[in-house]
Amino acid sequence: MSVSKVHARQIFDSRGNPTVEVEVTTGKGVFRAGVPSGASTGIHEALELRDNIKAEYMGKGVLTAVNNVNKIIAPALIEAKLNIVDQKAVDDFLIKLDGTENKSKLGANALLGVSLAVCKAGAAEKEVPFYVHLADLCGSKKPFVLPVPAFNVINGGSHAGNKLAMQEFMIMPTGAKSFSEAMKIGSEVYHHLKSVIKAKYGQDATNVGDEGGFAPNIQDNSEGLELLVTAIEKAGYTGKVKIAMDCAASEFYKDGKYDLDFKNPDSNPADYKTGEQMTELYKSFSDKYPIVSIEDAFDQDDWESWAHLNANADYQLVGDDLTVTNPKRIATAIEKKACNALLLKINQIGTISESIQASLDSQKAGWGVMVSHRSGETEDASIAHLVVGLRTGQIKTGAPCRSERMAKYNELLRIEEELGDNAIYAGENFRKAHEL
Repeated sequence: MSVSKVHARQIFDSRGNPTVEVEVTTGKGVFRAGVPSGASTGIHEALELRDNIKAEYMGKGVLTAVNNVNKIIAPALIEAKLNIVDQKAVDDFLIKLDGTENKSKLGANALLGVSLAVCKAGAAEKEVPFYVHLADLCGSKKPFVLPVPAFNVINGGSHAGNKLAMQEFMIMPTGAKSFSEAMKIGSEVYHHLKSVIKAKYGQDATNVGDEGGFAPNIQDNSEGLELLVTAIEKAGYTGKVKIAMDCAASEFYKDGKYDLDFKNPDSNPADYKTGEQMTELYKSFSDKYPIVSIEDAFDQDDWESWAHLNANADYQLVGDDLTVTNPKRIATAIEKKACNALLLKINQIGTISESIQASLDSQKAGWGVMVSHRSGETEDASIAHLVVGLRTGQIKTGAPCRSERMAKYNELLRIEEELGDNAIYAGENFRKAHEL
């Protein structure tokens, strides 16, 4: 079965910015995909095509990308009569049609919308759930693995208006017995955290950031970690809940050093930290707090600091801006022993097939893989299917708050219910879920 119609339109993401939505029609129906968008983006990501007309949508319109789908991709894809079950053939066709290294001609947002919608259509063609089709595409073994959610409950960095340099402070219920119990734990800790923050900093400190986490006006990163430990304890889950961080260090990298006061235009260069000093800081965190994962600890091209920390850390060290879901960057990171886990964001690379390849390459190297949302999200819940299909065992898609985040978690609850005894919860083995 091939595609009979492809239609793209401009919709709005969770930040009120335009993004691309694509609908693909086959004999089985109409299949829709929404494309997410990041705020702290790596310079090596595939290009998200924006109109850059300053007088419209603050320059963030995506009508050019929409037009590229409707005028260029749609007629070519319909004419090609490709079998929609063969995802790689479709994605290779899209990549060739674009013809650039970073998808800058048609836009990674245009390509991803089509790739994702076609993938959903492929599942319907086979009459299987989306996650089963994805599992078939990547050849993952059974039983299915339900992921440990990493809830981003305190926001800093580019996602929040506070002084906190590091972007995300997350809780991971590794001690839960099931995904649904992990959701219960996450929800309860989140509400206890709200009470803790309100009591300490006042009502207005419980306003939420782009991903549903709280953004109290604190500057010291260890204060964020203390708040998490207190909330976990108050909820009665000490030992069952671990901590993960996304430092997004490329955002505060200046002239070869790290400025933890980067939101202050008058920050003092004498206080900037070297890679070695940052390594010491991370060691002090992991010595004191139950940290199991740190993402983007250094700048996206500070390979030396990455490799040094990776050689000396026992927690998961996740590459995001470093690896940008790109098989070439991942190969370099494996060779340099720079990290031991991949953050998988489908819009960083622009097609489902390349995302699957990135995951497989990482797992083959013994890495963990964490599937991730973006800070600008839609109600599309595809990544819930992706994390189960690819058997990666860990997902971050925000706090247990805001519907564009909950859409993914709720879809995972439905998948868990559907699978019943045919699935296991990754739990403390989230880093090696593909081996379970």
